[in-house]
Amino acid sequence: MRKYLFFTLFWWPFFTFAQHQNRINLNQDWLFAFGHPFETSLDFDHGTGYFSYLSKAGYGDGPAAREFDDLPWRRLDLPHDWVVEMPFSAEGSHSHGYKAVGRNFPENSVGWYRKHFRPTDPGKQYFLDFEGVSRDAKVWVNGFYLGNEPSGYQSFSFNITDYLNFEGENVIAVRADISMEEGWYYEGGGIYRNVWLRALGPVFIPQNGTFITYDINKKNASVQIAFDVKNRSLTDVKVNVLHEIFDGERRKVGEILSDELYIKSFESISGKSQLDMKGIRRWSLEDPHLYTCKSTVISSGNVLDSYDTRFGLRTIRFDGQKGFFLNDKLVKLKGTNNHQDHAGVGCAMPEGLIAYRLQLLKDMGSNAYRSSHNPPTPALLDLCDEMGILVINENRLMGTHQEALSELKRLMVRDRNHPSVIVWSIGNEEWAIEGNDIGAKMAANMQAYAKTLDTSRPINAAISGGWGAGISTTIEIMGYNYLVHGDTDVHHAKFPDQPSIGTEEGSTYTTRGIYVDQPEKHYMTAYDQKPLPDWYSIEECWKHYASRDYLSGMFIWTGLDYRGEPTPHDWPSITSYFGMRDLCGFPKDNVYYLKSWWQSDEKVLHIMPHWNWPGREGEEIEVRVYSNYPEVELFQDGKSLGKKKMEENGHLQWAVNYQPGKLSAVAFDKKGKMAQETVIKTSGKAKSIFLEEEVFPQPQSGQTVRMVKVSAKDENGIMVPIADDLIQFELEGAGEILGVGNGDPTCLERDVFNKEYRLIEMPEVESQELSAALLMKYCGQEGEHLFQELSREAGLKAYTATFELTDKQLAAKMQWFKKEIAQDARYYINGKMIVPDTEADGGVFEFPDGLLKTGVNSFLAIGSPLEKKYVWESLNTSPGTLQLVYDQGIWQRSLFNGLAQVIVRPGKGKLKLTASGEGLEAYTLLLKE
Repeated sequence: MRKYLFFTLFWWPFFTFAQHQNRINLNQDWLFAFGHPFETSLDFDHGTGYFSYLSKAGYGDGPAAREFDDLPWRRLDLPHDWVVEMPFSAEGSHSHGYKAVGRNFPENSVGWYRKHFRPTDPGKQYFLDFEGVSRDAKVWVNGFYLGNEPSGYQSFSFNITDYLNFEGENVIAVRADISMEEGWYYEGGGIYRNVWLRALGPVFIPQNGTFITYDINKKNASVQIAFDVKNRSLTDVKVNVLHEIFDGERRKVGEILSDELYIKSFESISGKSQLDMKGIRRWSLEDPHLYTCKSTVISSGNVLDSYDTRFGLRTIRFDGQKGFFLNDKLVKLKGTNNHQDHAGVGCAMPEGLIAYRLQLLKDMGSNAYRSSHNPPTPALLDLCDEMGILVINENRLMGTHQEALSELKRLMVRDRNHPSVIVWSIGNEEWAIEGNDIGAKMAANMQAYAKTLDTSRPINAAISGGWGAGISTTIEIMGYNYLVHGDTDVHHAKFPDQPSIGTEEGSTYTTRGIYVDQPEKHYMTAYDQKPLPDWYSIEECWKHYASRDYLSGMFIWTGLDYRGEPTPHDWPSITSYFGMRDLCGFPKDNVYYLKSWWQSDEKVLHIMPHWNWPGREGEEIEVRVYSNYPEVELFQDGKSLGKKKMEENGHLQWAVNYQPGKLSAVAFDKKGKMAQETVIKTSGKAKSIFLEEEVFPQPQSGQTVRMVKVSAKDENGIMVPIADDLIQFELEGAGEILGVGNGDPTCLERDVFNKEYRLIEMPEVESQELSAALLMKYCGQEGEHLFQELSREAGLKAYTATFELTDKQLAAKMQWFKKEIAQDARYYINGKMIVPDTEADGGVFEFPDGLLKTGVNSFLAIGSPLEKKYVWESLNTSPGTLQLVYDQGIWQRSLFNGLAQVIVRPGKGKLKLTASGEGLEAYTLLLKE
């Protein structure tokens, strides 16, 4: 009997966010294998059956079929991004980070996933929810085709109730194809967001079936709850819906019972309830308080369903003259644009990693986030709600055809209860239309359609050209993409009542820890400067926006580096240079400029560059200080180089002749008293490794991670800012390393060191009569003796085939997962008889060392022919599958300008991470439980 990790479903209350209480996370225990976009023989012969899955219900074939043999497949947990595991290649996509995927690499561009599970209650309605699959995902359950989601960013769901088998196993199958790109930036591949299974009664509130709006009057609120109820039973029902409001401490603060609703069989009905709340606590940046509305469907005293909606009470207002107001308080938006990938893991970011990234942005004073350029993962919005971060929630593609409007609706209906969302963005830099009448019409129509879904938030589009024409004339909130493209003052004078935001500014090129351009290495100085002569530095951008009340704020391109778009370079640059932080989240120096002026809770005193410049003794080096103190004095080896006053939203700089030693910046408060000192010293050579676990709020979901910063120190304990040592990592305990990184935009080292699995389907066999000549052909001289032995048995047949292997394939650990082609068969590879390693159904064969060879290998099976159970049945002629497992070696990463990162997913219990490197003292860190 084959051994699978069946997932038997047990349900428990799950009180968070907008969801049903009876839902379970399906991220564990999936199986994965590569398919192929057009070679059906390499795609498990999917779609080759006499009837296709589009012909008749339940006719999914290949991996879409429930009975498909997936025993050789790789086992893994979600979220998963297979692209981050692929090598880099100059033939890969420039915009997607030169990974070996896409049209030039069809063998790496289709991924299949399968999951076995056992539902337990046939009286429920079962819904399968995907938060995001990259991309062009097709889904089956037990061979029944459910549908296709072309976008890699949309969440989607299926009712799978009628397709389930409650007497045995069930199988979900997903095929993702990333041959064609959707965005122009790294998108990964696979099921990179959560998967859920909901089990509901036949009468229920659908997913995203509530919408809570409100009117606030000082400390009181009138709350309106719009809701839908579906009846999937075969009889009509009468129901009431009880709405109970709980505050953040789980205290009930209000309730209302709806009027009775009559719902016919297989119909839906919408209802509205209203209640008053007194003494409310508003959601704000400083106090992001959240309420939960528990909506319970009741019929004749019986509870049929319960649905929780988390929401916040706050007011937002954009003013064309004065800017943005949150709870009637003027707030300047200090935002960043970000894509959804990180070092080591690509797009497959557990919620803990998303929390880490948001905290890094918040630490530098950012209060807003633009989901560029697609619907974000739901976890990001949940965290922004909890952390007090404002969001521009962006649609993937502009359009007014049915599919485009449907995508916009799905985004808005999914996310409209999040208090963090303050703006809906319907498009970004649509160059073909943004400055003409077509764009104006499309924007006006999309905007009008959006208002039918939500009138509580304004609509925005990000525009990089044609200001004063096209989209900018009809959009509710103007989005300026880059000051180089126009004059905001001129546009404001023409449209004085139109609110506006700098939706993208900056796009400066910087490399962490680099202070002299090194074009031969594709490294760009970290000094803040214009990316092109007529563009603007980060400081120039912020001064422009900070000095104009009518501008609601600006969003920098970008908060963190991301894979792809390595402007102004190409291969071997693999990541962008735009981020205020690198791909690991390590700060570039611009972080400290922004932190100086984007927040006032913490004092800042930062010196750049580092003070390790061997060979440049006596040369003049520009030293900058970022600070929010009014006055700073710089010292070199104890000698004052002068005291300077800080300009608002500016920085200070000195020309300093380099010599090894010490620089110190001394800050003075408004009274002229010394308030803080920052010191940097010239280090010696790296002597030891240092590991530090970074502290940040872990999410409530349990998808926690441990972020470990790796550095090197000299013999005096000073961090070495130019260290580039190769560091190796070993993790002991219940957990796993998810990925490693270092922020180097040209580093082609592996991000992950998981074993790589590849499958080879063995060729179909040819059935032949037994003969001495045949057996001698396949077994040499032993064949004659074998024939004499077997000739006494009646009805035996020989089944032969040949298969080829390359040197690379022979380097893998190889197993043969047998399929039955004859009864009571014995098997020979290259003339040698082999026996199964396990007697599981089908058998698994380990090949002895030296048995296989480069080039042609022979296969021979001898046994009695299989018998058909039905006249129409086709007998199997495939010997099975070769599983190749490539060991990628020990986890390791080079330091880049002194730093590297390890991402760990913890289990239960203690975890110990040890780092070692040639010539360096090792370091062991006990991670927090």
